[in-house]
Amino acid sequence: MDKVSTIILASSLIIIMLGMGLSLVIDDFKRIILYPKAIMVGMVNQLILLPIIGFTIAVLFPLKPEISIGIMILAASPGGPTSNLIAHLAKGDTALSVTLTALSSFITILSIPLIVNFALVHFLDEGQMIHLDWLETVIQILVIIIIPITIGMIIRRYKEGFAKRMAKPVRKASGVVIALVIVGIFIKERANFVSYFEQAGLATLALNVSTMLVGYYSSKLFKITNKRAISISIESGIQNGTLAITIAVVLLGNTAFAIAPAIYSLLMFFTGGAVVYLATRKKKTIQA
Repeated sequence: MDKVSTIILASSLIIIMLGMGLSLVIDDFKRIILYPKAIMVGMVNQLILLPIIGFTIAVLFPLKPEISIGIMILAASPGGPTSNLIAHLAKGDTALSVTLTALSSFITILSIPLIVNFALVHFLDEGQMIHLDWLETVIQILVIIIIPITIGMIIRRYKEGFAKRMAKPVRKASGVVIALVIVGIFIKERANFVSYFEQAGLATLALNVSTMLVGYYSSKLFKITNKRAISISIESGIQNGTLAITIAVVLLGNTAFAIAPAIYSLLMFFTGGAVVYLATRKKKTIQA
């Protein structure tokens, strides 16, 4: 992508994160004290199990290096606003979902460069080697994620009415922009699109489904209520595809790395819809 496109992509992520900040309040972070077990299980799934599962899939599947790296970028990314929406529709614990998203967004600014650099070293040949500067990457992620979220929270704190009015238009605008970016990535990589989709489609679906299942059953293992287990499952399996695409295109300057996150960003709406259907159907059955 050219410089203008990368600026647009980074700007769209900033807008998305600002929109997320508009929906957050300090009480969202206080829930760490209220739900310590659920928070701990959710964060272990997000920060430890997800990258391990992502690496396992990247190694076991017959993938091109670009797709494997895209899988690992996805596995390094935190949840996003979409996971909160799906948790709400699936009758999960929305407050827990929001808390996990916010907490992981702050923590992963430190883990993203470590995981991505590991993937670059492992999957690229020596002649292709590129490297993310850890401090520079942390600062860049800080600028495009943490600062916008913080600004959004400040606006919510002092201009609550305005924040609530703006939250929906911001989400819609950012959704349109990222849809255009995904189309642009597919157009640029159209020569390799069929082979990329054949590989990345199954691998990203496997990542999505397996991490949701691990998230749910690890929660049940620790006797966490079903409502919270649903939220942990969704937070474990629905990643911030926009952030993953931004890392690939803006930080690494390679649209091929963004193919897996782009395909994932489309597939997760189908799997998320399936989770919503199954969760609501199960609840109606129990009530009946």
